[in-house]
Amino acid sequence: MIRHFIDLWDITPEEGWKLVLDAEAIKLSKDKEKHLLGKKVGLFFTKPSTRTRVSFEVAIVELGGHSVYLSEQSLQISRGEDIKDTARTLSRYLDCVVIRTDSHKKLEEYAKHSSVPVINALTDMSHPCQVLSDVFTLYETFKEDIKRIKIAYVGDGNNVCNTWLVAAGLFGLNLFVATPAGYEPSSYYYQAGEDLCKITGGSIYLTTNPVEAVKDAHVVYTDVWVSMNQERTEEKIQALMPYQVNEKLLSYARSDVKVMHCLPAKKGEEITEEVFERFADFIFTQAENRLHTQKALLKFLL
Repeated sequence: MIRHFIDLWDITPEEGWKLVLDAEAIKLSKDKEKHLLGKKVGLFFTKPSTRTRVSFEVAIVELGGHSVYLSEQSLQISRGEDIKDTARTLSRYLDCVVIRTDSHKKLEEYAKHSSVPVINALTDMSHPCQVLSDVFTLYETFKEDIKRIKIAYVGDGNNVCNTWLVAAGLFGLNLFVATPAGYEPSSYYYQAGEDLCKITGGSIYLTTNPVEAVKDAHVVYTDVWVSMNQERTEEKIQALMPYQVNEKLLSYARSDVKVMHCLPAKKGEEITEEVFERFADFIFTQAENRLHTQKALLKFLL
């Protein structure tokens, strides 16, 4: 059976933890196998990318495979070819397709017609590769205590926030989410996270109060307020300013708090330059771990 990785709920809690432990083994050079020897992986991107593209390309090469970068603008789909025809064509050439696009529905349509695994490398609704890697980063830091720490997400209820809701459920984590009224995460992803929490013992708490979310938190996570292809409005920026990760907000967290950002950062908006630089080493370790986790994911699917 073909396994796709469109959302985090495409894997079981047991598989999620196996991926985290595999990522750790790969990072520590305990697993040096060329798991993708002879495999060809397409990177089908609509949107610009730094970490996602480079980490996947390097992961594929280091696992012994070959990557083919496919900009949507260079394919016939940009001239109106049906997405299902593109999917059926690329399935004949490639062993897996990694897709980064603006539309989650478009990704789901592609996967429906693909006869090889499809990986979601970001859509407007979900970013499972990012958050799977973030969970690995927290496991690397807190080990078995990861289920006892308080994780606070503050800012816009975007695709990363949606995925964190599912991650809390899948991995049994304790997540507080603070967003302004009108900028909440998807109720669909919230319900998926809640359903999984009933199985794993995780917990999700939503609030409009950033101080409540951050109070005594071990981890504070943020992301850009205006994602790619979103309209930037002064109204949204003003609504989100109380959610900026700055020294004042962090004063409510634990003294040994860790700050995470999935990058790129718009310093002066969701996070101050001062806070970003104070936690830069941890943030760039978070970025590095995309490489190791995606190796584990490719090994798992292929």
